[in-house]
Amino acid sequence: MSKPKLAIYWCASCGGCEEAVVDLAEDVLALLEAVDLAFWPCATDFKRADVEALPDQSLFATLVNGAIRTSEQEEMVHLLRRKSRLLVAYGACAHLGGIPGLANQFSREEILRYYYEEGLSTVNPDKVRPQPRCTHEGRPLTLPRLHHVVRALDQVVPVDYYIPGCPPTPRITQNALKTLLSDTPPPRGTVLAPDIALCDECPRKASKPLQLSFTGFQRPQHVAADPNLCLLAQGLVCLGPATRAGCGALCPQGNMPCSGCFGPTSRVRDQGAKMLSSLCANLAPKTEEEIESVLDTIPDPIGTFYRYSLPHSLLRRKVNLPVTTNGD
Repeated sequence: MSKPKLAIYWCASCGGCEEAVVDLAEDVLALLEAVDLAFWPCATDFKRADVEALPDQSLFATLVNGAIRTSEQEEMVHLLRRKSRLLVAYGACAHLGGIPGLANQFSREEILRYYYEEGLSTVNPDKVRPQPRCTHEGRPLTLPRLHHVVRALDQVVPVDYYIPGCPPTPRITQNALKTLLSDTPPPRGTVLAPDIALCDECPRKASKPLQLSFTGFQRPQHVAADPNLCLLAQGLVCLGPATRAGCGALCPQGNMPCSGCFGPTSRVRDQGAKMLSSLCANLAPKTEEEIESVLDTIPDPIGTFYRYSLPHSLLRRKVNLPVTTNGD
């Protein structure tokens, strides 16, 4: 009897999710005993033509990591969706848009102009930019188009399951794969991680005050945090109350506040708004001027509250960008 076929593909991301699979260490051998790797171009010499030659639905599952920003990425996830029985958003970028999604604060023109014309390290006097099609020495050349917005995977194709994290931890990855291979997988659309807030598994949980009263917020690089005390109680913006558990509270254990990479629980529609609402409800000042002064101590609200989730939030992108239906 042949083994189920698994594919892994990398879109707009840093590559950490590819490393997360390798971080299974010796458990990779158990994975390879359970499945056949049919497509993993980052690690093995597979080509797009190999996927195109597969019968539809012949892949048991495909783990797609990374957000969707280019025309090539969009074409590939449509192809992999057709070839896969299960399509899994693996990691924060595929799940919610991730750090690449912060580019939605800027238009495509602003991004291209900065990186190819105005950047401090850019030397490009002719202001040459990549073109989707051109001819070089008589040969046609093509490049993927850069869409106007960054999108999460399920904003492009239907997604069956989600494995959160930046990147997913080995334990989360291993448990998710076992779940997918089991005879009784959970309902489609499930996030394969605990559906409780990170605070519930944080080792500092006992030190979190019942009532908080913020008069200002600290940035992690400006304070030596007490390693035993709740980070919120120390005036650090920790997204634990608005973030799904499952990572083992790795950042708080490293004396850093949670930045929200596991995304929200099922009870939260907008992770950033949930956290902002929680903080604002616990501000000590009550006048508008005093409140503004406290909030000014958070110099990057989008990067703080929507570091991993801007494309999937109610905000999604800067409001003056062109409105399109396909990301162009």
